[in-house]
Amino acid sequence: MKTLKLTIFLTLLTFGSVQMFSQVVNTETEKKAVIKIMEAYKDALQNLTTEGTFELFSEDSKVFESGGVEGSYTHYIEHHLGPELGHFKSFTFSDYEIEVEVDAPYAFTTETYIYTIVLNPNEKGETRTISKKGVATSILKKNEGKWKIIKTHSSSRNKK
Repeated sequence: MKTLKLTIFLTLLTFGSVQMFSQVVNTETEKKAVIKIMEAYKDALQNLTTEGTFELFSEDSKVFESGGVEGSYTHYIEHHLGPELGHFKSFTFSDYEIEVEVDAPYAFTTETYIYTIVLNPNEKGETRTISKKGVATSILKKNEGKWKIIKTHSSSRNKK
């Protein structure tokens, strides 16, 4: 009887360990997929383009920036960020860090960074540089096997 109990206990322990290991591996895979989405967005901005970014966001996404409600990602690009990119000579991120938490079907990200924008020269040929410390939080949802950003909020302040 003791042998049977021990066998059952070890079987359950082994099954539980395998299942837990599988969940950890799956979570790490999902985290990497989420990071890939967020980095694709960051890389597009650094390349001064919105090309390929619309597929990163859900159609009914919401964008919030520095205390403002920007609407959907499409609206944000058409009325805010898109026109701004045309005035930038460069847009770079440094000291970039990302934290990801996956609680399927959702993922939550926090990005911290310093961004530096060099504006195109004005009529006198002068350029202006803006450098700020920023943070962004985003919520992604996995639907039909694809992660998409459903909400994002970013803010910035002067570097200390």
